[in-house]
Amino acid sequence: MRQMFSLVLLCGLVTPLVAADPKPTKPAKPDQAALEEAFATKLTGSTLVGTFTIDGREGAKPDRYRMVSAKKVKGDDWIFTATMKIGDREVDLPIPIKVYWADDTPVMSLTDLTIPGMGTFTSRVMFYGDRYAGTWQHGDHGGTFAGLIEKSVKTDGESQKPKDTIEKQ
Repeated sequence: MRQMFSLVLLCGLVTPLVAADPKPTKPAKPDQAALEEAFATKLTGSTLVGTFTIDGREGAKPDRYRMVSAKKVKGDDWIFTATMKIGDREVDLPIPIKVYWADDTPVMSLTDLTIPGMGTFTSRVMFYGDRYAGTWQHGDHGGTFAGLIEKSVKTDGESQKPKDTIEKQ
């Protein structure tokens, strides 16, 4: 009898919990236009600050990419304007890149893009929060890179560059 009472009591406690929510709810699908706008805003005027590796070599080296702007063109096509050093000059270079989405996470996909004076590049870069990570290939060598997205600091209406040094942890 005592076992029967325990079983009835247990069923009485569990049944309302199961009946109240028979299926777990899925999180709402993110609004794609809002995700794209937030991504463009995050990268425009930012600097990617991190390190890169070269396959077959030990250690990582400091790395920086100054992003002037990020703009969606159409579909998966975007134009990222980055400041690059070509010879002795720094040049703002517009680069066409595909951006695909894994749920709320943008992934840049660049395949065999030739940049005059620099060579041909292939890269995949994932962005999440204030971090990025990816792979790169340039001719017969490649590697990985990762780091933080730093926004330019504004003071008195003027934009300033982020720190030029990478602090080792």
